[in-house]
Amino acid sequence: MTRNRRVKTIFAATPTIEGAGVHLKRAFGYHQVPQLDPFLMLDDFHTSNPDEYLAGFPWHPHRGIETITYILEGLVEHGDSMGNKGVIGAGDVQWMTAGSGIIHQEMPQESPTGTMWGFQLWANLPASQKMMPPRYRDVRAADIPLVTLDNGVTAGIISGELNGVRGPVREIVIDPVLMDITMPADTDFKMPVKDGYTVVIYVLSGTARFDDQPGKMIAPQHAVLYGKNGDQVSIKTADQPVRFLFLSGKPLDEPVAWGGPIVMNSQEELRIAFEEYRQGTFVK
Repeated sequence: MTRNRRVKTIFAATPTIEGAGVHLKRAFGYHQVPQLDPFLMLDDFHTSNPDEYLAGFPWHPHRGIETITYILEGLVEHGDSMGNKGVIGAGDVQWMTAGSGIIHQEMPQESPTGTMWGFQLWANLPASQKMMPPRYRDVRAADIPLVTLDNGVTAGIISGELNGVRGPVREIVIDPVLMDITMPADTDFKMPVKDGYTVVIYVLSGTARFDDQPGKMIAPQHAVLYGKNGDQVSIKTADQPVRFLFLSGKPLDEPVAWGGPIVMNSQEELRIAFEEYRQGTFVK
């Protein structure tokens, strides 16, 4: 028998400035840890003003986490200490496992459409794999399968599985699900989830009710966190469609020591990481 999840908490995205001056909305972050374990942070950068994004994110280190960048509109040029470089554009994903340490930069370019819109999600790594070798998965839009259900719901599957279709990003430690889902107006959708896993939805456009209980419609720039019990979530639209990012992952249940772009399990591990960065021995 299926059990519907209940909405536990709703977070309103808050404006902030990161990097060298990028204006963005933070859906959740440092102050919400560990409620969203294994996820750490979700940033939404969406603007048509180049002055709010062109300064970008110059060279900076990461250790102990994965950073996932998903672009809806615009172009982002990237490079790193391993010699990787390239450009990701509309519909593309860069899934970077920082592991033992990487130094990289992400520099938005002038958007062909005039609008820059993308997301960066940080996911934690367990203690046993925080010092694993760094790696990249660059996923092009054409390689992300789009599933259309009988009720008109569409899902771009980056990782995870829906209706027997799997996304291209696989074999990730936290067993993540990341999908870009659109529902038509006046539609019901039951999304299967793994019992005990963290489930979060971030609303991009439109409104919907995100569980089967009477309640308000949730608007864009809000993150919906579900309780841990249940094996499906029930979503219903009214007189307008809704688009949202769907996230799910296996909780780590480990201590979190977070210092800027580095997330470890203890303050001593953080101290060592920053000392290595200062000494030039950070990258292994």
